[in-house]
Amino acid sequence: MPPEAKTLYPVQLVGAGPGAADLLTLRAARAIEGAQALLYDALVGDDILALAPPACLKIQTGKRAGRPSMRQETINRLMIRLARRGLRVVRLKGGDPSIFGRVGEEAQALRRHGLAAEIVPGVTAACAAAAQFGLPLTHRGVARRVVMATATTQDGELTMDWAAAADAEATLAIYMGARAAPVIACRLIAAGRSAHTPVALVSNASAPNAQFQGMTLAALAADHCLGLASAPALILVGEALAASEAWSPSAETERLVGAA
Repeated sequence: MPPEAKTLYPVQLVGAGPGAADLLTLRAARAIEGAQALLYDALVGDDILALAPPACLKIQTGKRAGRPSMRQETINRLMIRLARRGLRVVRLKGGDPSIFGRVGEEAQALRRHGLAAEIVPGVTAACAAAAQFGLPLTHRGVARRVVMATATTQDGELTMDWAAAADAEATLAIYMGARAAPVIACRLIAAGRSAHTPVALVSNASAPNAQFQGMTLAALAADHCLGLASAPALILVGEALAASEAWSPSAETERLVGAA
């Protein structure tokens, strides 16, 4: 091999999970431990970043709803530039990279420049939030489907397939919708979803300070979301939630993990 030739490793597009380091997959942890350049989202915690080698180049890209972040085109250029230097590049994303993580855009950009991409899955927030508070996402005879949706478009407009979301046999997991939660609830009711449908709002899923609130769609429509909009939050909607002892249609169910 000529001295100037470089080995081009696949760029790894890695899911960091919902936040807790012990929810990383083994493959994700090994990718971070072997990284020479790490481009990470703002919600990735210090305990996960600490797995990277001391000499690893770490670049925060932002990517937190409602806050300044690096442009996607800039992230793509950085990945390409670093990979062409022969570095082991890890693009570290919160949750699962294939769920609202723009993994398709980044993989396409790499392929256009002759670079391979490896996708490493991660635990998505809906699964982590449900597990942490004992909430089933499906339940025999009650909920047969799980619909993962984002409440906002690329331009920040509120949009969903409201008719599909009104399906009583579907549990909805709505990402990036906390600030518009009351409006979302009103539109779901208008589309035909029962006002008595159970709702769970979970912020900081998997973290020690995770917060849970149980209510109905009607209560959420009345703006009873009690300050969750300031934290990364997920909205779960569906009859399956009522199968858990954690859920109750009263604000008395609000609690903090570890606060007891």
